[in-house]
Amino acid sequence: MLRVRCLRGGSRGAEALHYIGSRLGRTVTGWVQRTFQSTQAATASSRNSCAADDKATDPLPKDCPVSSFNEWDPLEEVIVGRAENACVPPFTVEVKANTYEKYWPFYQKYGGSYFPKDHLKKAVAEIEEMCNILKMEGVTVRRPDPIDWSLKYKTPDFESTGLYGAMPRDILIVVGNEIIEAPMAWRSRFFEYRAYRAIIKDYFRRGAKWTTAPKPTMADELYDQVTNYMGIEWMRKHLAPDYRVHIISFKDPNPMHIDATFNIIGPGLVLSNPDRPCHQIDLFKKAGWTIVTPPIPVIPDDHPLWMSSKWLSMNVLMLDEKRVMVDANEVPIQKMFEKLGISTIKVNIRNANSLGGGFHCWTCDVRRRGTLQSYFD
Repeated sequence: MLRVRCLRGGSRGAEALHYIGSRLGRTVTGWVQRTFQSTQAATASSRNSCAADDKATDPLPKDCPVSSFNEWDPLEEVIVGRAENACVPPFTVEVKANTYEKYWPFYQKYGGSYFPKDHLKKAVAEIEEMCNILKMEGVTVRRPDPIDWSLKYKTPDFESTGLYGAMPRDILIVVGNEIIEAPMAWRSRFFEYRAYRAIIKDYFRRGAKWTTAPKPTMADELYDQVTNYMGIEWMRKHLAPDYRVHIISFKDPNPMHIDATFNIIGPGLVLSNPDRPCHQIDLFKKAGWTIVTPPIPVIPDDHPLWMSSKWLSMNVLMLDEKRVMVDANEVPIQKMFEKLGISTIKVNIRNANSLGGGFHCWTCDVRRRGTLQSYFD
């Protein structure tokens, strides 16, 4: 999905608490002098405590567990989503805008209920196997907390049930040593951040920065599309001056997956969907990039893809510049990678695809071994 995923909405704000305590003298004898002395000592103790609490940490700790500057440096740690308890989202305006018409009856009938039980069971097994393979490749895998997404909730502007904690790249993006948390644009994903809070707090305590983008009300009048200019401007200001934000757009009436449309797989190397051409492709050509057209997907027409298209075949995860995790069923794109000199790690997640994502969507890079560089200068 959209690489600048934090543009999907607004923020919950960072969670932080300070606990400051002091002790007062309790002895009655000589209470004036003792109270003064103990109050004075408590004040000094409190100041020292505050000084210790408020002391600025190293902006980029050497042992920070979070560090990623691109999507092809050697992958060391990753978050992989969960299919457990995934629910069909209610058929609201934003869901209608981003899904294919042939699946609208499915949402209208099953919105608020769990996805088909047998299908979910297969998806869970596939993602477990994917995690095992990542571990075998030397990657540390973290998982979000399992949550019951069928619970109904209500805000002053809407009510909904949840969706899932399956696609961490939708809600999280790592820039350097900072985790930026997106607010999401679907009402069914309003509280999705809860599945990731334990992980993010752990990274935060160990030295990572943590930011949440401004959160919208999700009232009816706010909806236009997945990405909005206010979100882009927020991202641009937040990341300046170290990072530049480039706006790119595509011919796509149902914008849902940037990584099934335009997937950067290496320095100066990008997969570009032939059905959804990039309007700003000259930006990349002028910088000397190689534009690769992926082959037509081979996924059967009768396989359910409730929130995506067949082009999940190009929704791949780079483990480094020479290793890629790719669908075991998609032989044509496997051959394409091999011609590019990239070894393929074949994994079957076809049932997991039905929930709206490929390898790229099902993961969020936490740490890659590399440095910040510019690829347009």
